[in-house]
Amino acid sequence: MRIIHTSDWHLGQHFYGKSRAPEHQQFLNWLIEQSKSQQIDAIIVAGDIFDTGTPPSYAREIYFDFIAKLHRTHCQLVVLAGNHDSVAMLTESQKILQQLSTRVISAVSDNMAEQVFVLNSLKTEQQAVICAIPFIRPRDIVRSYAGQSANQKQRSLQQAITEHYQGLFEQAQSLSQLNQDDGTRLPIIATGHLTTIGASTSESVRDIYIGTLEAFPASEFPAADYIALGHIHRPQKVTKSEHIRYSGSPIALSFDEANTQKSIVIAEFKNGELSNTVLCNVPCFQPLAMVKTHLETLSEDITSVVESKSIALKNEDSSIAESISTESISTESSSAEAKITHDEKSAKEKIWLDIEIESAEYLQDLSARIEQIVKELPVEVLLVRRSKKSRQQMPSHEKKVTLSELSVQEVFDARMALEPWDSDEQQQRKTRLNSLYLNIAEQTQLANSTKPSLSEHSEAHSSSTSKTEQK
Repeated sequence: MRIIHTSDWHLGQHFYGKSRAPEHQQFLNWLIEQSKSQQIDAIIVAGDIFDTGTPPSYAREIYFDFIAKLHRTHCQLVVLAGNHDSVAMLTESQKILQQLSTRVISAVSDNMAEQVFVLNSLKTEQQAVICAIPFIRPRDIVRSYAGQSANQKQRSLQQAITEHYQGLFEQAQSLSQLNQDDGTRLPIIATGHLTTIGASTSESVRDIYIGTLEAFPASEFPAADYIALGHIHRPQKVTKSEHIRYSGSPIALSFDEANTQKSIVIAEFKNGELSNTVLCNVPCFQPLAMVKTHLETLSEDITSVVESKSIALKNEDSSIAESISTESISTESSSAEAKITHDEKSAKEKIWLDIEIESAEYLQDLSARIEQIVKELPVEVLLVRRSKKSRQQMPSHEKKVTLSELSVQEVFDARMALEPWDSDEQQQRKTRLNSLYLNIAEQTQLANSTKPSLSEHSEAHSSSTSKTEQK
């Protein structure tokens, strides 16, 4: 059996006023092609399908369209909820999606059969046991008691997660050996959406066990043949183990991921055990670059980074073009379609730029200067800010963070972080506020989509941020 392990799609993400919809659509089209060319039996998505619990309608449309297209290829899909996903939203389509070869596990369940099941390939006679663990919310598996210290809560949660994994794994072991008259066993594939000790994170990863369990020890995982993890956006092995992996996100979700090669994991199982794992690189559908510079060397550093990124993109385009010409594609129309997609990508591509300036001084309006520098460059500047180190070095009475150094999302998140969200009523209020914010963000994005200059963009950015603060 051959499976693809992927995670952290974050459909519907707003990125400094930009929609990621074109990138996500291109990735999902590419993923379907990989499932066909690599003869994949199932795709496992280990959490964070959406960027928020109330995703915009276009993100849901992309999600359901992908499921329908994948179903026609006879490849199965296993979807696990992440900490960004809404349990209610994923649950509402569970039953109908089962008719499209898709299993959705939205939350921990008292019914063990919902999380542990045999996956039968629709292409071959191969089977595997799936031990499906989504993001575990502490309230689902552990009770808090008055007077517990932070350390006691942490130990209690870790023990509860360990016991949950072990209980499901024991059931998976039973299914693995059931009806195997020839003495063989089925491979067991477990999942998870959490941070493990030692994992390398990025700016776009939010802590999910704040105040209780910061990271789960890898030694507490059961002895599954493969453990498909999500939540961390950089692809990596856990404790150097081939069989415990984060696939990482398919697109860069923050500027500090700009130089990370994104990938999916293809895992192959033979004779009841893991036989091979291969990282398959995901093409870059929207290039990002971060320029770390000083005011004195602003022009030189921007030009240098853009030139380096452009060379890297040309090299990648050459590799893609070569693979298109050498791969055996079933029909002439699909070959032409692949080439058109590649040509359009090359023609329309602009590098999204984050300019981080090392300066403890108050930043004057740099829009005109930066606009002149990038005028002839294939870039779009999304963010201009001081480095975090520079802001920290400023005397407290002089600290001034301009709105141009923050995204609207960062302003909103900072304000939301000041509120308590403990009770169910507060959680419902949080959901309503998030939904309201997303509606405002979408309207602002549509209104600003035709702005020709960086200075005009900055004015609108400040205006929309002020409105968001008032809300």
